[in-house]
Amino acid sequence: MNDLRIGVIGFGSRHTVALHAHQPGEGSAITVVADPSERGKANAREALGEDIPTVDSVEQLLADHEVDAVMILTPDFAHASVALTTLDAGIPTFCEKPMAISVEDTDAMLALAKEKRARLYIGHNMRHMPVVRQMKAIVDSGRIGRVRAIWCRHFVGAGGDFYFKDWHAERAKSMSLLLQKGAHDIDVIHWLAGGYTRRVSGIGDLAVYGDVTDRRDNSDRLMRDWYDADIWPPTAQKELNPVIDVEDISMLNMTLDNGVLASYQQCHFTPDYFRNYTVIGDAGRIENMGDDSGDQIHLWESRRSGPGRPDAVEVIARADGGHGGADPSLVAEFLRFARSGGTTEVSAVAAREAVATGVYGAESIRSGGVPLDVPPVPQELRDYFDDGQV
Repeated sequence: MNDLRIGVIGFGSRHTVALHAHQPGEGSAITVVADPSERGKANAREALGEDIPTVDSVEQLLADHEVDAVMILTPDFAHASVALTTLDAGIPTFCEKPMAISVEDTDAMLALAKEKRARLYIGHNMRHMPVVRQMKAIVDSGRIGRVRAIWCRHFVGAGGDFYFKDWHAERAKSMSLLLQKGAHDIDVIHWLAGGYTRRVSGIGDLAVYGDVTDRRDNSDRLMRDWYDADIWPPTAQKELNPVIDVEDISMLNMTLDNGVLASYQQCHFTPDYFRNYTVIGDAGRIENMGDDSGDQIHLWESRRSGPGRPDAVEVIARADGGHGGADPSLVAEFLRFARSGGTTEVSAVAAREAVATGVYGAESIRSGGVPLDVPPVPQELRDYFDDGQV
């Protein structure tokens, strides 16, 4: 098998996911990296070897190098412009989540991918996380009956370091952390529920980090340079981004197209860091107690159960690699898709629906909680992508 030649666009904090695609002689190899910064280029040479060609832009990459697929790992605000360039060239494209920071851009990406018959794959790695896959298997088995409601609480204990010291803190560059962080969870809610949000309302606030006055332009650094787990409480954070205008706590209520009711809560100043999903059916419910390997999923399916007394317990499986083993599986699926096509666990339509829910949810928050209708993907586009982009 000839190696797929992979071009990587953006070699910053998320570059580690691309390294799973660099297996020379085993099916795929990174052959060129595009990054406008000298640091990004230096990081690429350190990770991939001094001979790795580096260029400044996606346009230069496409003009000067032949690639079989690309992986877009740029900041969120650049996802759409880069993907529209690679899709227009007909190249199989991996785009990190969130797909884009506006609904208009997500829809443009879907439309162009269909027009050019260019394979589009979005990096929603949580569909490959053991905790999510095991919860999905329980739901699909029918043990809890028909799903009626899903609640998700996301405690983002590292929020100050992860999202309030760089561009993530700016609406103009991230729109809302309901995209950068929430797109994961909204997609999982949709997947477990078997439907998409059609109406959303929310409340939220910039409750903590907006009051921190110690600020710094950190564009010369990456998150690993400033991360410090010993900083506590969150009000003690230093060197936050000069501009902070995204919410650090958000709560959404969602009505899905199949009648499932869902809620999502996200807080960036908690001491703990994990996701807690509760899926309620008409014959039982499940809830994850932690989301890492070795943690548990509890199942209640009788009236005799109670707090701390589930009817069954399932241990979350062990897997190696980033995000609970999800990243290697995600990249393996993309490489298979880039080479052969076909259906995938990850869905470009679902990625768009996660962005749309986050965008309209943020607009609801900023409009005093008014409920907003989320427009669906046009049916012809949904059919094309749901059928495996053939």
